[in-house]
Amino acid sequence: MIAMNTSLRARLLGGAVAALLPVAPVAAQTISSDVITLDPIHVRMNDPVGDAADRATAVYVADAELERARLGDLKDLFAGLASVSVGGAIPVAQKIFVNGIDMLNLTIAVDGALQNNRAFHHVTANAFDPGVLKFARVDPGVAAADTGPNAVAGAVIMETVDAADVLQDDDNFGGNFRLGYGSNGQTTSGSVTLAGRSESGFEVLAYLKRAVGDDYKDGEGNTVLGTGADMKSQLLKFGWESLEGHRVELSGQQIVDDGARPYRANIGDLVGSTTPKTRIYETSRSNFSLRYENLNDFGMWDPELVLGYSESDIRVPDPYQSTGISSTLSFKAQNTFHLSDSKTITAGIDYYNKTSEYSEPGDVYREEGAKNFGVFAQLRMEPSEKWLLSGGLRYDWQDFDGLGDYESSVDGGSGNASITYRISDRLSVRGGYSSVFGGIQLEDNYEFWRGWTYDGLRSARAHNYVAGIDWTNDRLTLGGEVFLTEISDARSGGANIDFESKGYSLGTTYGWDLGFLRFTYIDSEISVNGDASGSYGAQDLGAPLGQVIALEVQHELPAYNLVVGGNLDMALDYDDTEGTSDKGLEGYEVVNLFAEYTPPSLAGVTVRASVQNLLDADYSDRATYGADYASVVALKEPGRSFGLELIARF
Repeated sequence: MIAMNTSLRARLLGGAVAALLPVAPVAAQTISSDVITLDPIHVRMNDPVGDAADRATAVYVADAELERARLGDLKDLFAGLASVSVGGAIPVAQKIFVNGIDMLNLTIAVDGALQNNRAFHHVTANAFDPGVLKFARVDPGVAAADTGPNAVAGAVIMETVDAADVLQDDDNFGGNFRLGYGSNGQTTSGSVTLAGRSESGFEVLAYLKRAVGDDYKDGEGNTVLGTGADMKSQLLKFGWESLEGHRVELSGQQIVDDGARPYRANIGDLVGSTTPKTRIYETSRSNFSLRYENLNDFGMWDPELVLGYSESDIRVPDPYQSTGISSTLSFKAQNTFHLSDSKTITAGIDYYNKTSEYSEPGDVYREEGAKNFGVFAQLRMEPSEKWLLSGGLRYDWQDFDGLGDYESSVDGGSGNASITYRISDRLSVRGGYSSVFGGIQLEDNYEFWRGWTYDGLRSARAHNYVAGIDWTNDRLTLGGEVFLTEISDARSGGANIDFESKGYSLGTTYGWDLGFLRFTYIDSEISVNGDASGSYGAQDLGAPLGQVIALEVQHELPAYNLVVGGNLDMALDYDDTEGTSDKGLEGYEVVNLFAEYTPPSLAGVTVRASVQNLLDADYSDRATYGADYASVVALKEPGRSFGLELIARF
């Protein structure tokens, strides 16, 4: 059973963070335009179809979350979203779960370029740098047809920054510089962004980031081997925009991490293991995108073209000089037909060519590949003030190439429907459903040595259901939903298995004149072949997460040029894994605090001081692999750390 009662410590911690909420005075002045808000509505407004029915269940990373994660990692990026859990503690091993489902089962796109999402199972397939992002949206479960192919359990969409996001309105050159230090691990990180543009519409942006440090200590003061920061990230982006709204972008980015990591990078250790404690992982992730779009989004001609390439390169020199490379070449061509102010149809085609290969000295080479061509159309409309409707169809044809010259062709249709009904100006209800063709997914290339056969291997199909209710007034929003995702014939090596994730989530935001609060909660359960599962049985499909809570708050003190705030990261005890694995999962409560000071005499300068894991909790994140097994020493998160960050914008 999932523990339903929080500990006294949890209640005290929740009260401590809530105590950060000062009562806003009646005559309080309006929040400064220089303060970045936690309000997700601001980000939703930047989504061209953010008000559509198929976006009703989407969750958006707030501007303040993006800003404070610039020198951090994916855990920092999604800290405010309980429905998105990030386990693994270090960037090279961080794995993302949405509603308890591994991100491997979602469609992922960066600047429109599809990602492969397949890599050595001990490292992440989703290494992204928050420092380059301006937008991140998660579609849990139901995803629109124009989101992309094989959106089995939803989608994650990210966009990188443009020159216009960095430059002031009247400037043609500028940038920013960030320098940070964390006491736990003595980690130093820094980034620089430079942007320029011309009167003729050309622009360029360059970004560099570097982080180095020692192994950090956990909450008990023990050094966690293989956790020292050693990461490089870079982005180069060119753009041109005409006076008529035609825009072309070319971007390329790369993230490199090649330090000593735990022998199995996402596991602290195995009890009784005789392998070395650490070894070198040389990891590199690259993403390239060429995109054309018409920013004058009206009329019957509103096209978008995207050509993308992404690659994940994992090399483990010891003991076999192993190399695993997975890549995706993708293309999309679509047009949005604006039939009226409240009705659009987006239709088009897309294509991908995915490969997953493994090699080592001695002429050892193994490869799988998949090519997919799809056609799609998505209708979005508001037939009246009470109703929002969205529905889409797509059809995909996939050619799969396996080990030993195995070949197979599969095809299938997908459909989705979403509806929102406004009962009143403040209260609305919503629902959505999708049936998704998943095709045959590529496997982990470090597992190709198993030499499985493909006899009877079938294409996957998912059914997603969601229903929710929302209430809002000028300052407060309340919402909740129930969800169910069923994936039949998911691939596991050379066999098919069935997977399910179900549960419910709650969320609220509250804004006042000088601040904002965001609270989210999720309770999820997973099963494999109809039975509850631990983290091993559900590997690459999901994780037993149970009840997870995220709370964020910030408040501006204009008289002192300060913004203060913090967040609570919390998971309750989860006992179900006692019956599926070896032991239950212990709950934890982690409090992080920050203060930002903007000197009035130094325009564009901000100093941020922070305390991460204030109470020095000793824990592994709920989404970290293996904590439910007695034979596994799960990778611990850092203990208390004091941080200082300098941001200079010019």
